[in-house]
Amino acid sequence: MNNIFNYQRFLWVITTCLLLIIILFGTLPLFILTAIFIFVFLVIKLFTMVPYSLGLKIILFISYTITLILQLVFYISFVFSNQGTHQLLLHFIAAATLPLPFLLEDVVIYTKNTSFYLPSVEEVSTITFSQMKRHQKRIYQAVNTFGKFRHTLSMHNLQEIFSDLNRHSAIRYVNNGSLDNDYFQKAEQSLTDPGLYIVISNTGSAASELIGLFTQKQFNHASLSFDADLTTIISYNGGERVYPPGLNPEMIHAFHKKADASVLIYRLPVSVTQKRKVIDTIKQINQTGSAYNILGLVTKHSMRRNIMFCSQFVYTMLQIADATYFDKEPGHVQPTDFIELDYHRKLTYVSEIKF
Repeated sequence: MNNIFNYQRFLWVITTCLLLIIILFGTLPLFILTAIFIFVFLVIKLFTMVPYSLGLKIILFISYTITLILQLVFYISFVFSNQGTHQLLLHFIAAATLPLPFLLEDVVIYTKNTSFYLPSVEEVSTITFSQMKRHQKRIYQAVNTFGKFRHTLSMHNLQEIFSDLNRHSAIRYVNNGSLDNDYFQKAEQSLTDPGLYIVISNTGSAASELIGLFTQKQFNHASLSFDADLTTIISYNGGERVYPPGLNPEMIHAFHKKADASVLIYRLPVSVTQKRKVIDTIKQINQTGSAYNILGLVTKHSMRRNIMFCSQFVYTMLQIADATYFDKEPGHVQPTDFIELDYHRKLTYVSEIKF
């Protein structure tokens, strides 16, 4: 069973990487060839590998053909006819349409096998109040989720995210020296406090909300501070267009990007020696260089040692200090894991900041 899961994970990673390559480097011929290849693959599978009736096969074949035609028209007439500033966004939308034919089989079969059932008056009258409340709650949750999804994938948010992609790198260091001597003086002064402060935040940034769609968590950013006043708070981030993406200082007021933004602060007790190990490691990263692991959000791996994302960075620092309190691969750590996986109650709650 584990082999099956590993194989499925491998296929998912490969597919995601191919889509990212198409988004970043795709040309019109590449999009057309990919769409045609998917069409040919599904048609061959349809007529040689699946035991459907002839009528169902014809319906699916027509569906695949219409989808291919619509895709080609969309690519030629809209995506690659516009060479403006939104080209990367259009590439993303175009790439998102490539897997659509794979969904048609389930949709057609479900539609064909599902008949509409109208309950009788007697059956309607037996619906309990608790059932009504349960269905009302589900409808509310669905509407709320759709509203959040629509807001997160709004044109403004997508433009903000994709306009920033050219500043990132998954293979080379683009950031160094973002932390100055004053920062490290403050970090050294904090050695009188034998503790590290883990900061989990709900900032409301476009990137944070996009990550939230996949994690389904409220808090989607993790930071590390050497002092309780958060004057030494740092993390891996996009640099706010002040610094290059990578290891950067942070300021709490910059987290206030939506009305309900909030910050949770926890203290993890460590020895002075452990804390110094982290400070020395931060100095080394600051000198060697770093980059934000934007590709690692999908692949869960880093191309180079100092290329990380926020929660991966915080967990790696705890590993270096031998202060981890849950076991997980750094690339798979989510910000909320620092709270939710604290089974042995190693953390001490400090405070919550609401804006």
